[in-house]
Amino acid sequence: MAAAAALILVPTVAKAVDVDAGDYTALPAGTNLGLAYYQHATRDRLYSQGNRLPINPGLDSDVGILRGVHFMELGGYVIDPQFLLPLGRLKGQDDTSSLGSASGVGDLILASTLWFNKAGEKENIGITPFLYLPTGKYDKNSALNLGENRWKFAFQGGWIKPLSDSVTMDLVADVTFYGKNKDFGPTSLTMKQKPMMQFQAMWRYHLSAASDLRFGLSQLTGGETQVDGVNQDDRTSSSKFWLGGSTFVGAKTQLLATYGRDISVRNGFKEDNRINLRLLQIF
Repeated sequence: MAAAAALILVPTVAKAVDVDAGDYTALPAGTNLGLAYYQHATRDRLYSQGNRLPINPGLDSDVGILRGVHFMELGGYVIDPQFLLPLGRLKGQDDTSSLGSASGVGDLILASTLWFNKAGEKENIGITPFLYLPTGKYDKNSALNLGENRWKFAFQGGWIKPLSDSVTMDLVADVTFYGKNKDFGPTSLTMKQKPMMQFQAMWRYHLSAASDLRFGLSQLTGGETQVDGVNQDDRTSSSKFWLGGSTFVGAKTQLLATYGRDISVRNGFKEDNRINLRLLQIF
């Protein structure tokens, strides 16, 4: 069906490099972080060229990420080599139940931020390259996949700026470049994709040194695909919001929870509910 065709041309697990407020904080060299993420999202609308399709679609996802981070100094700069390993489950619902389901491990991500400030400073500025390896589970005959069967590279910059004693602003921008998927679809076509750009703005109200309330907005654009030389006219243009909070439940253990949803979508599924949970442990 047309709805399925529109979906499979868009990476399902993650279309952008989302961050949490505070991620661009430089920590002292020798600090290690272990993080576990969980996201549950439901989607109940499908759009093409900004128009809602007259069907009753559904796509649910439960995705987790395991992440390890090590802070160190290199040439006088703070850096944090890290890895992110996604895993999860996707399932089509209602009129798009024919999409089936997929589960397993996604593509391994390697990254490292380089900061232009010292650890402990209130204002933080950093840049991060991300390399996505095509290691995840992929089946060319499946409409839903955890892996993308292609290399990806993203470049991101982040700035944390205190606005007052109680309010902090985070601004983050990134661009993602895509390699070719030469085994796309049942007939093994070649799929190319134009770069995708994202801008994120976040604000935190600090209830104390250990707890905060937070709100964020994101705008995503670009990423039109081409299959076997034919442009799909499926450029992404979407916006979303989220709100929540975080707190340290011990000196080295932080819990974070946010709720969000899409505001507008040009092509593809629109999320009506998104719950994010994160456990951070300092070693």
